[in-house]
Amino acid sequence: MRKEWLDTDYYAVLGVKSDASDKEIKQAYRKMAQQYHPDKNPNDATAEARFKQANEAYDVLGDAEQRKEYDHTREMGYFVGGPGGAQQYVRVEDLMGGRGGGSPFDLFGGLGDLFGRQSARPRAGEDLSAEMQLTFHDSVSGTTKKLRVNGHTVTVKIPRGVNDGTRIRVRGKGAPGRNGGPSGDLYVTVRVAEHPIFGRSGKNLTIEVPITFIEATLGAEIDVPTLDGKVRLRIPPGTQTGKTFRVREHGIEDAKGTKGDLLVTVSVTVPESLTEEGKELLQQFRLKNPHDNPRSHLGV
Repeated sequence: MRKEWLDTDYYAVLGVKSDASDKEIKQAYRKMAQQYHPDKNPNDATAEARFKQANEAYDVLGDAEQRKEYDHTREMGYFVGGPGGAQQYVRVEDLMGGRGGGSPFDLFGGLGDLFGRQSARPRAGEDLSAEMQLTFHDSVSGTTKKLRVNGHTVTVKIPRGVNDGTRIRVRGKGAPGRNGGPSGDLYVTVRVAEHPIFGRSGKNLTIEVPITFIEATLGAEIDVPTLDGKVRLRIPPGTQTGKTFRVREHGIEDAKGTKGDLLVTVSVTVPESLTEEGKELLQQFRLKNPHDNPRSHLGV
């Protein structure tokens, strides 16, 4: 039994009747949340408290199972005298030994719980979250890392091929449970450092490779780096800046063993300085190709 449910009328908090429909409860919550949202009421402790109350109420009443349990709890609640004359809630079935009856003498055992031996059902611990920094290499190949969470060390297995922002669940490594309940889970978000030359698009590696004006014009075979060496790439004659070539299965391998590709985008570089002989050769090239106008599609 949750004592806070007996202490708080969540219907009254939201300003609805106990037989209100799900839609009415949702509308009441939205109205209250908008009215008392911290962004609209900065540094207003009263508004902040009302906002929290609205969220607590909707967490219970907005869930069909929770609402059913809440209604049942309040229907079965009774006042009894507690220490120092304080009043406490208790169910008759708890005092009589639980459902199915029991000895009347169990009543005293039930009252004993109220005076210091309060029984409670097992409750699972809360889930925790953390972040972990990875090198680009570790994200590609997978690794095992140690992470310190709330004063204890957790071993986190990083599968190969994880992306930046991937969320990894470590079961049972969250906050400890109460009254014998299970521990929560730990959710680790990985942050992957950038690589100096490679980018990433899903399982594909990306890279920008410069080629010379001559290589782009006449074609060539060039070496291109990969994560595990280099490969030969054929550049066909007349290649333009921005052209992307696909080198299959030289990308990133995921946890299932499927490997992506290497996407090579070329950029044509123009020499900043030329010899007199080089200038003369280019002048001859221009004279021999008078109709080579890259702006003809613009009508100029």
